[in-house]
Amino acid sequence: SRYVGINASDINFSSGRYDASVKPPFDIGFEGIGEVVALGLSASKNFTVGQPVAYVKSGSFAEYTVVPADIAIPVPLVNPEFLALLISGTTAYISLKEFGYLSEGKKVLVTAAAGGTGQFAVQLAKNAKCYVVGTCSSEEKAGFLKSIGCDLPINYKSENVASVMKKKIPEGVDVVYESIGGEMFDLSVNCLATKGHLIIIGFISGYQTSSGMLPVKAGALPAMLLRKSASVHGFFLTHYMSEYKEALIALVKLYQSGKLVCEVDHGEQSQEGKFIGLESIFRAVDYMYTGKNIGKIVVELPHLVNSKL
Repeated sequence: SRYVGINASDINFSSGRYDASVKPPFDIGFEGIGEVVALGLSASKNFTVGQPVAYVKSGSFAEYTVVPADIAIPVPLVNPEFLALLISGTTAYISLKEFGYLSEGKKVLVTAAAGGTGQFAVQLAKNAKCYVVGTCSSEEKAGFLKSIGCDLPINYKSENVASVMKKKIPEGVDVVYESIGGEMFDLSVNCLATKGHLIIIGFISGYQTSSGMLPVKAGALPAMLLRKSASVHGFFLTHYMSEYKEALIALVKLYQSGKLVCEVDHGEQSQEGKFIGLESIFRAVDYMYTGKNIGKIVVELPHLVNSKL
């Protein structure tokens, strides 16, 4: 690998929440991009040594990894921007396509909008000619959101999200792309318009707690949803792999034609600087949980000239 991607759920996997049967030591990481260094017989039909490929598979935090040919994705360049599309981009694309029912003039709220996957939800909703509200935690992030077309960035550190929403969109939003959980989930449910859809793609606010989640006011949820004929939908990318290829092709096309920004954060603003090498992965995960990243966090793995292979 030359670059590996950091995901909020890296800590869910390593803490055993995804698969309790996996006992340490085990490999972690979900995605990477690099060059082919060696080929099995069947793979040599479709791939060549030196070819850039990306992949989504468990155990990607590695300098060298064996990737089955059928899941290796040929990419034009070993480019960290493509990494942003592999999980973060496709999560936004498929979930909004399946459950967002986006169309011109609809109002969409994206939480953690300047994050790895939020950036894509914002842009895809704008591509569908929606009005987009995005929550974030700094003025710098609000500026980034403006630059990718977000109509109403809300910095929740300096503004009260509920009151801004009430004032600006009293009728509520048609779609929420939600990845924070806890209080933000409650607020998002309250913001739903009649027949609105809330898509849960994560609940990062609780991942560091012992249970992996923060409590929500779920007791009133059935009544709230009934009153609005609204819905809440969970989305986990693994269950939608049949849609994956089409989604990735569409995203790459958008990116290459300049219609999609893939913001990547290499950690230059983090305390010890840029994330380089496997040993900086824990810093990169830590950095994600400080909430300072803008876009997809990526770790660069330097290429060893005196490779053993």
